[in-house]
Amino acid sequence: MKINIIAVGKIREKYIQVGINDFKKRLEKFCSVDIIEIAAGKITNNQSTKQIEQMKDSEGEKILDKIPGTSYIIGLAVQGKPMTSKGLAKSIQNLQLQGYSEFTFIIGGAMGLSENVLDKVDYKLSLSHMTFTHQMIRLILMEQIYRALKIKRGEPYHK
Repeated sequence: MKINIIAVGKIREKYIQVGINDFKKRLEKFCSVDIIEIAAGKITNNQSTKQIEQMKDSEGEKILDKIPGTSYIIGLAVQGKPMTSKGLAKSIQNLQLQGYSEFTFIIGGAMGLSENVLDKVDYKLSLSHMTFTHQMIRLILMEQIYRALKIKRGEPYHK
Protein backbone atom coordinates (compact mmCIF):
# COMPACT_ATOMS: atom_id res chain seq x y z
CA MET A 1 0.00 0.00 0.00
CA LYS A 2 1.10 3.56 -0.68
CA ILE A 3 0.03 6.71 1.14
CA ASN A 4 0.57 10.15 -0.40
CA ILE A 5 0.02 13.33 1.55
CA ILE A 6 -0.14 16.45 -0.58
CA ALA A 7 0.00 19.52 1.62
CA VAL A 8 0.09 23.22 0.92
CA GLY A 9 2.82 24.97 2.91
CA LYS A 10 5.89 23.97 4.85
CA ILE A 11 6.24 22.76 8.42
CA ARG A 12 7.89 25.58 10.36
CA GLU A 13 7.57 24.34 13.94
CA LYS A 14 10.32 21.93 14.96
CA TYR A 15 8.15 20.02 17.45
CA ILE A 16 5.55 19.33 14.75
CA GLN A 17 8.25 18.16 12.32
CA VAL A 18 9.58 15.79 14.99
CA GLY A 19 6.09 14.30 15.39
CA ILE A 20 5.58 13.99 11.64
CA ASN A 21 8.93 12.24 11.26
CA ASP A 22 8.02 9.84 14.07
CA PHE A 23 4.71 8.87 12.50
CA LYS A 24 6.28 8.62 9.04
CA LYS A 25 8.78 6.13 10.43
CA ARG A 26 5.97 4.18 12.15
CA LEU A 27 3.85 4.16 8.98
CA GLU A 28 6.68 2.86 6.83
CA LYS A 29 6.32 -0.51 8.63
CA PHE A 30 2.89 -0.83 6.95
CA CYS A 31 3.20 1.12 3.69
CA SER A 32 5.29 3.57 1.73
CA VAL A 33 4.65 7.22 2.55
CA ASP A 34 5.28 10.19 0.30
CA ILE A 35 4.79 13.75 1.58
CA ILE A 36 4.55 16.32 -1.20
CA GLU A 37 4.64 19.99 -0.24
CA ILE A 38 3.09 22.65 -2.45
CA ALA A 39 4.14 26.28 -2.07
CA ALA A 40 1.50 28.34 -0.29
CA GLY A 41 0.16 31.55 -1.76
CA LYS A 42 0.80 34.87 -0.03
CA ILE A 43 -1.91 36.00 2.37
CA THR A 44 -2.47 39.66 3.12
CA ASN A 45 -4.95 41.40 5.38
CA ASN A 46 -6.82 43.14 2.57
CA GLN A 47 -7.31 40.33 0.05
CA SER A 48 -10.54 40.43 -1.86
CA THR A 49 -12.69 37.34 -2.33
CA LYS A 50 -11.52 37.23 -5.95
CA GLN A 51 -7.86 37.32 -4.90
CA ILE A 52 -8.44 34.53 -2.39
CA GLU A 53 -10.13 32.38 -5.05
CA GLN A 54 -7.25 33.05 -7.46
CA MET A 55 -4.76 31.97 -4.79
CA LYS A 56 -6.76 28.79 -4.06
CA ASP A 57 -6.98 28.07 -7.80
CA SER A 58 -3.22 28.51 -8.19
CA GLU A 59 -2.53 26.18 -5.25
CA GLY A 60 -5.16 23.79 -6.64
CA GLU A 61 -3.47 23.53 -10.04
CA LYS A 62 -0.21 22.55 -8.32
CA ILE A 63 -2.06 19.98 -6.19
CA LEU A 64 -3.83 18.44 -9.21
CA ASP A 65 -0.49 18.07 -11.00
CA LYS A 66 0.80 15.90 -8.12
CA ILE A 67 -2.13 13.48 -7.75
CA PRO A 68 -1.31 9.96 -9.01
CA GLY A 69 -3.81 8.72 -11.59
CA THR A 70 -4.85 5.48 -9.89
CA SER A 71 -5.03 6.79 -6.34
CA TYR A 72 -8.14 7.05 -4.15
CA ILE A 73 -8.26 10.77 -3.29
CA ILE A 74 -9.34 12.08 0.10
CA GLY A 75 -9.53 15.85 0.50
CA LEU A 76 -9.54 17.38 3.95
CA ALA A 77 -12.27 19.98 3.98
CA VAL A 78 -14.33 21.89 6.52
CA GLN A 79 -17.48 20.80 4.66
CA GLY A 80 -16.33 17.16 4.65
CA LYS A 81 -17.82 14.28 6.58
CA PRO A 82 -16.37 13.33 9.95
CA MET A 83 -15.13 9.78 10.47
CA THR A 84 -14.03 7.78 13.49
CA SER A 85 -10.63 6.09 13.63
CA LYS A 86 -12.35 2.71 13.29
CA GLY A 87 -14.35 4.10 10.37
CA LEU A 88 -11.17 5.17 8.59
CA ALA A 89 -9.67 1.71 9.14
CA LYS A 90 -12.81 0.06 7.75
CA SER A 91 -12.91 2.44 4.77
CA ILE A 92 -9.28 1.72 3.86
CA GLN A 93 -9.94 -2.01 4.17
CA ASN A 94 -13.07 -1.82 1.98
CA LEU A 95 -11.28 0.29 -0.62
CA GLN A 96 -8.42 -2.21 -0.74
CA LEU A 97 -10.96 -4.96 -1.37
CA GLN A 98 -12.19 -2.85 -4.30
CA GLY A 99 -8.65 -2.84 -5.70
CA TYR A 100 -7.18 0.42 -4.40
CA SER A 101 -3.59 0.19 -3.20
CA GLU A 102 -2.74 3.89 -3.23
CA PHE A 103 -4.40 6.63 -1.18
CA THR A 104 -3.79 10.36 -1.53
CA PHE A 105 -4.76 12.74 1.25
CA ILE A 106 -4.86 16.44 0.38
CA ILE A 107 -4.42 19.26 2.90
CA GLY A 108 -5.18 22.67 1.43
CA GLY A 109 -3.72 26.03 2.31
CA ALA A 110 -4.94 28.51 4.91
CA MET A 111 -7.95 29.38 2.76
CA GLY A 112 -8.87 25.77 2.00
CA LEU A 113 -9.05 23.78 -1.21
CA SER A 114 -10.13 25.14 -4.58
CA GLU A 115 -13.37 23.95 -6.16
CA ASN A 116 -11.31 22.22 -8.88
CA VAL A 117 -9.60 20.06 -6.25
CA LEU A 118 -12.82 19.41 -4.33
CA ASP A 119 -14.47 18.28 -7.57
CA LYS A 120 -11.64 15.78 -8.15
CA VAL A 121 -11.60 14.11 -4.71
CA ASP A 122 -13.35 10.81 -4.08
CA TYR A 123 -14.15 11.66 -0.45
CA LYS A 124 -14.23 14.89 1.56
CA LEU A 125 -13.05 14.27 5.11
CA SER A 126 -13.37 16.57 8.10
CA LEU A 127 -10.94 15.74 10.91
CA SER A 128 -12.70 18.02 13.38
CA HIS A 129 -15.22 20.81 13.72
CA MET A 130 -12.45 22.77 15.44
CA THR A 131 -9.89 24.85 13.57
CA PHE A 132 -6.24 23.76 13.62
CA THR A 133 -3.15 25.08 11.89
CA HIS A 134 -2.29 23.29 8.66
CA GLN A 135 0.95 22.17 10.25
CA MET A 136 -0.94 20.49 13.10
CA ILE A 137 -3.43 18.91 10.71
CA ARG A 138 -0.59 17.15 8.90
CA LEU A 139 0.57 15.62 12.19
CA ILE A 140 -2.96 14.70 13.27
CA LEU A 141 -3.69 13.13 9.87
CA MET A 142 -0.54 11.02 10.00
CA GLU A 143 -1.40 9.83 13.51
CA GLN A 144 -4.92 8.90 12.40
CA ILE A 145 -3.65 7.00 9.35
CA TYR A 146 -1.23 5.12 11.61
CA ARG A 147 -4.02 4.39 14.10
CA ALA A 148 -6.30 3.18 11.28
CA LEU A 149 -3.66 0.80 9.92
CA LYS A 150 -3.03 -0.60 13.41
CA ILE A 151 -6.79 -1.12 13.89
CA LYS A 152 -7.10 -2.69 10.43
CA ARG A 153 -4.41 -5.23 11.30
CA GLY A 154 -6.01 -5.99 14.67
CA GLU A 155 -2.96 -4.70 16.51
CA PRO A 156 -3.31 -2.92 19.86
CA TYR A 157 -3.15 0.84 19.96
CA HIS A 158 -4.06 2.98 22.94
CA LYS A 159 -7.54 4.49 23.00
